[in-house]
Amino acid sequence: MSKRTVSVWTDNRFWMRSAGWITGFSAVLLIWLTFDTLAQIQMGDDNDLKSGIAKRVPGPTVINYNIKYQFNEKRGHEVPIIGEKEKFFGRDDYSEEEAGKLLHIGKLASQVKNCMNCHTLLGNGAYYAPDLTKAWLDPKWDEVAFLGAPTKEEGIAKFLMDPSGNVMHSKAMPNLGITEKEAKGLVAFLKHMSSIDTNGFPRNFGKKNLVVNEKRGNQ
Repeated sequence: MSKRTVSVWTDNRFWMRSAGWITGFSAVLLIWLTFDTLAQIQMGDDNDLKSGIAKRVPGPTVINYNIKYQFNEKRGHEVPIIGEKEKFFGRDDYSEEEAGKLLHIGKLASQVKNCMNCHTLLGNGAYYAPDLTKAWLDPKWDEVAFLGAPTKEEGIAKFLMDPSGNVMHSKAMPNLGITEKEAKGLVAFLKHMSSIDTNGFPRNFGKKNLVVNEKRGNQ
């Protein structure tokens, strides 16, 4: 009596071994991706900024510097560029502790005021109102001349404290009772967020920004 040939595709041992190898490979890959991600999202510090070392998440003292958004040919999208120092609420010498406290106040304020009920922050939130990921870089602030304030940061703070009196969008923002301290923290939080390398997210924001700046330069 001839021995029956069993196809490898119907052999339970084949599938058990395959499942074991795939599970093992997936576990190793997941561990590697976890460590790689942790390294990518690790916040930099003041020494990195002073040394010109580009981190995906710059340190809190990036608020002391000018931030631009430029197209990177190699990567195929826009990336933040940290430039020279610039005044932020009258100063360009915030320490890591001072800048960190400002960002902390801004982050807490964004949570307490439920900004993500209407806005998107780093891909999270709603799409009813404008995306805030790169809001600091929005040329709209130039168009409205900082709402009569002497600087952009003061103009944004002024808007946050009284949005109903400074309407900038067809979908008017409600007055959330944001205090001056919270407004300053929120502006610092937005500026820091704009410095984060988000791989070109949100898409097309940089192109719109570049077009507006180009038109302004030709005038």
